[in-house]
Amino acid sequence: MKTIRILMIATALAANGAVFAHTDEPQKVKSAKKSISTEEKGFGREGDPKQVSRTVSVDMSDKMRFSPASLTVMQGETVRFVVKNSGKVMHEMVLGTMQELKEHAELMRKHPGMEHDEPYMAHVAPGKTERIVWQFTKSGEFYYGCLVPGHLDAGMVGKINITKR
Repeated sequence: MKTIRILMIATALAANGAVFAHTDEPQKVKSAKKSISTEEKGFGREGDPKQVSRTVSVDMSDKMRFSPASLTVMQGETVRFVVKNSGKVMHEMVLGTMQELKEHAELMRKHPGMEHDEPYMAHVAPGKTERIVWQFTKSGEFYYGCLVPGHLDAGMVGKINITKR
């Protein structure tokens, strides 16, 4: 009985620190410094903030558009995206291939309260600003989209062309 009580308390405490993504709930402030992930995605990897070669400001609006709508980046370049939500509803910027964005958007329709926090995502409350630092290690055509249910379908997507050096 004592073991069950301890497990229940531990579970409640662990669940208390969750980050709410894809909802209108405020995000938990990231206070601890985290290490940079070495996980390589098809469209690059988390960038080192000390190695940023360029900063790009991205605005998201309730017109379901990103500004700018397209970017060109050199392969190997590390970009800091400063992502501002100028709208009145929750928006996000998620980097990936078009197929990945569409699959993730479908998952979000089925599970709108799904929680996650990845280095290629910025969940931005109305009037707030977040940042993504990303290194584009492969050339090709990639995208950024808002995966809040219905937003990608409404055209909230931008294109990134990665050119070889």
